[in-house]
Amino acid sequence: METNSFYIETYGCASNRADSYIISSVLKRANHVPTTIENAEFIIVNTCGVKEQTENKIKARLKTLYQLYGNDLNKHIIIAGCLPHVAPNYIKVIKNIIPTFSAIIDLNNINELPEIFQKIRRGKKNLILKSNKHIDKANFFIDHQPNKITGIVPISEGCLGSCTYCCVKNARGSLYCYDPQNIIKNIKYQLKQGIKQIYLTSQDCSIYKREGTNLKELINQIVELKYKFFLRLGMINPKFLIDDLDQLISIYKLAKVYQFLHIPIQSGSNNVLKRMQRPYLISDIVDPIEKLRKLFPSLTVSTDIICGFPGESEHDFYRTINFIKWLKPEIMNISKFTARPGTIAKEMKKINSRTIKERSGRLSRVFRNSLIKINEKWKGWEGEVLVLHEGTEPNQAIGRNFAYKNVLINDYNGNFGHFINMKIDKVNGFNFHAITKDGRYHFIGR
Repeated sequence: METNSFYIETYGCASNRADSYIISSVLKRANHVPTTIENAEFIIVNTCGVKEQTENKIKARLKTLYQLYGNDLNKHIIIAGCLPHVAPNYIKVIKNIIPTFSAIIDLNNINELPEIFQKIRRGKKNLILKSNKHIDKANFFIDHQPNKITGIVPISEGCLGSCTYCCVKNARGSLYCYDPQNIIKNIKYQLKQGIKQIYLTSQDCSIYKREGTNLKELINQIVELKYKFFLRLGMINPKFLIDDLDQLISIYKLAKVYQFLHIPIQSGSNNVLKRMQRPYLISDIVDPIEKLRKLFPSLTVSTDIICGFPGESEHDFYRTINFIKWLKPEIMNISKFTARPGTIAKEMKKINSRTIKERSGRLSRVFRNSLIKINEKWKGWEGEVLVLHEGTEPNQAIGRNFAYKNVLINDYNGNFGHFINMKIDKVNGFNFHAITKDGRYHFIGR
């Protein structure tokens, strides 16, 4: 074991990944060294509680860690992230799984870990630490490993919603927006390290507003930074299309912003949306989506759907099927409903699990069938592609174009993080295969 060393294991969303980046940077600045789990003095598990499947995976992992290291006096296990805080009894749940834990921390004292480590070294055990206020996570600059291409910057935490199925608000709280100047400085700090793709993340990007700066104004300031990069906007509540479509249109007109819309519809049935306490009707978002697609015909749409929400009838599900056939999203995350702790939906009458599984399969087939033709229009497209990382085949690279499309490049022998001119030669579902017109790679610059 190496002293002053740590290991982080991360589960869940981009916000969790951003938290882990912050933890790592804070610890490294305090002279702690990242290492393998076998050699680490401190093991940090950054958990997620959004889905039962993920929760079960994390519980199994904690059991394994307890078996391996629970009685090792030289190793200290710290539980971070949402899972311990999704319901009042969940800290006890964690205790039962891993009784020798060193600390359970919340989402707003991750910056205190160097001091927490000192307390643990002095013999403190079973620390349960809860912060009384939000911290501005954009104020913690992230140091990346060499050749890292993608950076994540949080712009807010929490939300204003009250969805009956969601336990994340129990952990992350109500909305707190970070200082826009801290966000800009953080992004600039990462771009200076060679980052070429920035993800803005939060539980709902659309409600960002701080000191008179709204989302559009924040992004305008970001794209003015004198670096070549792509910016990906995180999740947008469908209500934003109804209340402030002009803001979104202005954002997508900016050349550095991916034409990528992540809009979690959750159901195509107004009856189900009402039970979910989602604040919109399907009829209210149809026209805004049509307007966006008319203005931005290359727009990539991603959505989330929950199958088998309590009370969802066959007719309700049929409306979801029809909506997805109309929407034709390029990306879709299908979740089988599971009741989450501390939520209103947990007390609702559940649908048979076989029915939920069957509906999930039907919806998945509708989505896959739509992908067969949805991207054919891209064949023959030429333009810049940001080369991100290795593919699954030898000498294959994967990149993205301005519409966040996956572009597979075969026989690639260049560096990652370059922008190159490519032509899409073949379309396979969401993946595009690209070549150069003369068989060579045209480097546009870093």
